[in-house]
Amino acid sequence: MLIDLHAHTKPLSWDSDITPDELVESTKAAGLDGICLTEHDYFWDPAEARALAERHSFLVLPAVELNTENGHILVYGLDKYEYGMHIIGRLAAMVEAADGVMIAAHPYRRYMPWHHLDEKDLPPAMERAARNPAYRRCVALETRHGRANRQQNAFSEMLSDLLSLPGTGGSDSHQRDHVGRCATLFQREVRDIRDLIGELKAGRFQAVDRRDGAGQ
Repeated sequence: MLIDLHAHTKPLSWDSDITPDELVESTKAAGLDGICLTEHDYFWDPAEARALAERHSFLVLPAVELNTENGHILVYGLDKYEYGMHIIGRLAAMVEAADGVMIAAHPYRRYMPWHHLDEKDLPPAMERAARNPAYRRCVALETRHGRANRQQNAFSEMLSDLLSLPGTGGSDSHQRDHVGRCATLFQREVRDIRDLIGELKAGRFQAVDRRDGAGQ
């Protein structure tokens, strides 16, 4: 199954230009099998997410993108905001208690050197990135990001290799032309959020950049 693990809608995400219905319609048209709603610091009501899924006969899963002191973290398995989620240790404890998972979103943004993959700048940038305490709490890094270029995604992939973490893919859609660019290919069927979490924990997935013709 091909699922986009990272997408935003308006008005719940202030910087998005696409409505939930438009997002689902575009995701279906792009040939994907499911979408995760990851608004900025906002949790979807599970009943509303189910209603959206039923309206389109499509897999729609509620999640969230949280702004923490150590970067943006995609969280699956929680359903409400609580004080302290911006502190990675507290967030990780909440996620563990709920039997959820975390993925580091677009990790290249915090650490990639201005000169991109210049040979002399890359090692210290990687060392700085590897020290981020949030990444050790995540099941994966987002290595195929739909709004990143090849060099930026290459940086994220090298970081995931350094940390021995698998990579996921997500469009980070904020408008129609972002939809379907990147996604995550799962080996087994995913029917709900618990299935998704189980497959992420088991590592039965791979990141796909569909701009390269993969996952079409």
